[in-house]
Amino acid sequence: MGQKVDDIVGLSELKESRVPLIKALVAEFIGTLFLVFMGCGAAVAGLNNQTANPGGTLSSAFIVQVALTFGLVVASVAQAIGHVSGGHINPAVTLGVMVAGQMSILRGVLYMVAQYLGGIAGAGLLRVATPSAGTGGFTAAAQGLGGNALQSGVSPGQGVLVEAMVTFLLVIVVFGCCDSRRDDVKGSVPLAIGLTVGISHLVAIGFTGTGMNPARSLGPAVINPSANFHDNLWVYFVGPYVGGAAAGILYSVLFKARGTSESVDF
Repeated sequence: MGQKVDDIVGLSELKESRVPLIKALVAEFIGTLFLVFMGCGAAVAGLNNQTANPGGTLSSAFIVQVALTFGLVVASVAQAIGHVSGGHINPAVTLGVMVAGQMSILRGVLYMVAQYLGGIAGAGLLRVATPSAGTGGFTAAAQGLGGNALQSGVSPGQGVLVEAMVTFLLVIVVFGCCDSRRDDVKGSVPLAIGLTVGISHLVAIGFTGTGMNPARSLGPAVINPSANFHDNLWVYFVGPYVGGAAAGILYSVLFKARGTSESVDF
C-alpha cells in the first residue's frame, strides 16, 4: 500500500533518480522556450507584415504561417528531447499523462513548473528580439508577442469549448502514437504530433488564436503588459486542462492497447 501511494505521489524520485529528473526538467524548460519563441515569433512576424482584412480578421496566409510553424516546431522539439523527458512541452499533455496514472504527481507538477518558466522565458527572449513600435519598428499588433485573444464574436464559453476540443485531439493522438504496447504504429511519432498541432491551429486560430497549451498562453501574457491578453486568460487554462484530462482518462480506460509496458515517450 505504501509503495502504491509513493508511485502516485513520486517522493522516491527525489531520492533515487534526481539527475534524470533534473535533465527532464531542463529539457521541458528548453523545449517550451523554443516552442514559444518560434511559434509566437511566427505570429509576431506575420502580424507585422499582414494587412488586416476588413473587420480586423486574420489573413489566410497568416493562419497558415502560424499553424505550420507551431506544428513543425513541436515535431522538431519532440524529436530532440523526447528520449529525455517524453517531450510534453505542454502542461495539458502532462496533466493527461498524470490522470492516466503514467506519471507521479510530483514529477507532473515539476514538469508544469518547468514548462511555465520556459514559456515565460521564450516570450521574454521574443520581446527582446522584437523591434519597438514606431518609425522603423514593428507594428502595434506585432507588439502583442502572439498573445492569445478571443476573436470577434467568440464568447468565453465558446473559447473554452474550442480549446478543450483541440487539446483533447492532441492528447489522445499523443497517447495513441506513444503507446508502447502497440505494434502497428508506423512512421514518425513526432511528425504525427506536429501535424495534429498544425491542424488544430488551422481550425482554432479564427476562434481563440489557438492556445491548446497553457504555458504558451501564459508566456506572452506575463511579458506583454497589454490588458487585452489578460481579460480571458482563464479560457486558455480551463479549456486545455479539461480537454487534456478527458483525453488521458478516456484513452487509459477505453482505448489503450493490451500489454504490460506503459510509456508516453516519443
